[in-house]
Amino acid sequence: MSSLSAGASASPFEQPKAVFAVAFACVVSFMGIGLVDPILPAISHELNATPSQVTLLFTSYLVVTAVAMLITGWVSSRIGAKYTLMAGLVLIVVFSALAGTSPSIASIVGFRAGWGVGNALFIATSLAVIVASASGGFAGAIILYEAALGLGIAVGPLLGGLLGNVSWRGPFFGVSALMAVALIATVVLVEPTPRPERRTGLLDPLRALRHRGLLTMSLTALCYNWAFFTVLGYAPFPMGLGAVQLGFVFTGWGLLVALFSVFGAPWLQRRFGIARTLYANLALFAVTVLVIAIWTTHPPVLVTAVIVAGVFIGVNNTVTTQAVMTVSPVERPVASAAYGFVRFIGGGLAPFAAGKLVEHTNIHVPFFIGAGTLLLGIAILSTAHRYLAEAERVQAGDVRAAEEPAIAST
Repeated sequence: MSSLSAGASASPFEQPKAVFAVAFACVVSFMGIGLVDPILPAISHELNATPSQVTLLFTSYLVVTAVAMLITGWVSSRIGAKYTLMAGLVLIVVFSALAGTSPSIASIVGFRAGWGVGNALFIATSLAVIVASASGGFAGAIILYEAALGLGIAVGPLLGGLLGNVSWRGPFFGVSALMAVALIATVVLVEPTPRPERRTGLLDPLRALRHRGLLTMSLTALCYNWAFFTVLGYAPFPMGLGAVQLGFVFTGWGLLVALFSVFGAPWLQRRFGIARTLYANLALFAVTVLVIAIWTTHPPVLVTAVIVAGVFIGVNNTVTTQAVMTVSPVERPVASAAYGFVRFIGGGLAPFAAGKLVEHTNIHVPFFIGAGTLLLGIAILSTAHRYLAEAERVQAGDVRAAEEPAIAST
């Protein structure tokens, strides 16, 4: 049984307007991850690109996001969180629109890289802003953030499929328009936050990885993201479905991500604790990816397994993010940047590696490797028991702190 209290705490959905403004922008930002999934085959066909070339849309976006994570703290500690959010949103608006006007796969890949810089500035800072501004304690803030992630991942593929059914350019213009709305909401509703007393250095996130607990959790997340983005980035090709059908498949997947991020993960963590929840979750995800590897050419099995994978992705996102933000002694924005840097490297390289592996071997191999990386993640996680126990103690203290004002007012 986890040391986390199972008692009632403030609802993660009772928040100031500014938190919902940032959460809305998070929803749209995370749409960008799954938005291109339904149009990958269409882009491949329309621009005469190989699947491995098309998967560079994920690789350029996520690898650049990973590297740019290293500068997010440096930027936000100098211009403030609100203006960092605004800068990230502006970059996403501009580069997603430019991607929609692109004449070639190479230019789309380049503009997705620029999009990734904006994404890094926004993602790392938005998590810090929500944690700092949300009511109901740290755990409630993380649940709200993961709810935004899950909703964005769920809606993104459906929107991508519907707009992509008209033109593969449509989803890019759609993100640009929605992010413009998010930018306006951020400008109007989010108040400038005080700048930290100490400015973050460019190397602080890398120095933070010297902490064994943070490094271990980050490497585990790298392994997990390798499997996650192998499925997300390459599974659409063997499904043989149209844009709208692919949109519905990944919307089903995203809905499970959202539901288990918000409801399943907290219950499992209270019932079994962080370590056992993560071990079981990674093992079940490995089994699911193994099913995808064996039955890759059987669309009904492939579609079902991809949708079911949303359960394990949702649980992992919430439990791991909470643990990462409490496992090390560094400031939470620095921990977020360090963690994002490592995990997005795995997510970015996996789709491109999958395409190349298929070209040189067969379509099953990338998914077998994805299942193997999850087992490697379990092995890495097993070296961090002491740090996971400490994260539980910190989170339990946060829950008690959030409950005390409610108890005092009754």
